[in-house]
Amino acid sequence: MRSLLAKDWTLEVEDSSGTTPTWVPVKGLTSFSETSDDNTEDDGDFDSDGWGSSVVTQRTWSLECEGKRKRTDDTTFTPDPGQEIIRKAARIVGFDANIRVRWYRRDGSPDAYEGTATVSEFEKGGGVTDLEPFTFTLLGQGAPVEITNPGTTPPAGGGA
Repeated sequence: MRSLLAKDWTLEVEDSSGTTPTWVPVKGLTSFSETSDDNTEDDGDFDSDGWGSSVVTQRTWSLECEGKRKRTDDTTFTPDPGQEIIRKAARIVGFDANIRVRWYRRDGSPDAYEGTATVSEFEKGGGVTDLEPFTFTLLGQGAPVEITNPGTTPPAGGGA
């Protein structure tokens, strides 16, 4: 058995600016974490012989991401398209701030999900000698859907 490498996660955002929506990778990620937050309620009663019981009554998901801001080598500043969709969505309030995202592993694992999220806490900046970092959290809107993994073909050579 071998351990999975965290670097094999891919995050993509849907670009719906054209006539046909396309999936755009978010480049420059250095950290990716999917989490859920569960609301539980006590389900215990007098008939349980003193044993407690809890029921999950609501579940939310979020993706916490960090990375380095990227651009092309063009003379004119051209940002990474995936990062730019997220940066712009972070400045919108309300339902118009929702974006479609999908995340999956590139190593052949079946882990692959798609959902709607809103961007929270997009931060950028840094010190004089830093490469400019960014951090953001995608807050899920409803349940994520398991999808067929778009990255099911393992890397050439059998390893990552």
